[in-house]
Amino acid sequence: MSKGLVKGSQEKGPMINERIAFPKLQLIGADGKNEGIVSKEDALRQAAVAGLDLVVIAEQGSEGYPIAKIIDYGKMLYEKKKQQNEAKKKQQVIEIKELQFRTKIAEHDFLTKMNQGVNFLKDGKHLKLTLTFGKGREMLTKEERGPAFFAKVDQFLTEADFGGNLMQEKEQQAGHIWSRIYYLKNK
Repeated sequence: MSKGLVKGSQEKGPMINERIAFPKLQLIGADGKNEGIVSKEDALRQAAVAGLDLVVIAEQGSEGYPIAKIIDYGKMLYEKKKQQNEAKKKQQVIEIKELQFRTKIAEHDFLTKMNQGVNFLKDGKHLKLTLTFGKGREMLTKEERGPAFFAKVDQFLTEADFGGNLMQEKEQQAGHIWSRIYYLKNK
């Protein structure tokens, strides 16, 4: 039986204060100045005098020693979380609405779905139109019906008058499915 580490015995999380395993550190003081290479004990003493924490910010510094900084760890976590929340707010989520069609769709059904698709585009969403082919004979006519269907879609969308802002991504063909994504430039 081996005498290795017991699973879960290693502490997880950042190397902070007594959790730091390195005997020597490149220290950055509370004022942001480089204090040079110091022992772990000296660094912990300086952090205690300042009333702050000693945190390893990089395990491999330019001089071969880990870089540790004297900072308020709670404040650092707060600032980091605040930055993440700000970045999350600035993210733009693209919502894609999909409309599925069969090759033998009736004219009224086509118009109803396309009007719904126009409303999605006006709401700023991306619109994915999927044409599904059945088995057998429908697949044999795929090369004729696919382009004809999307030409009809393009005709309908140009009549919807988006002021030249309508864009389309490259269409995709995979097996029984032929799809294309449309979106408005400025939304």
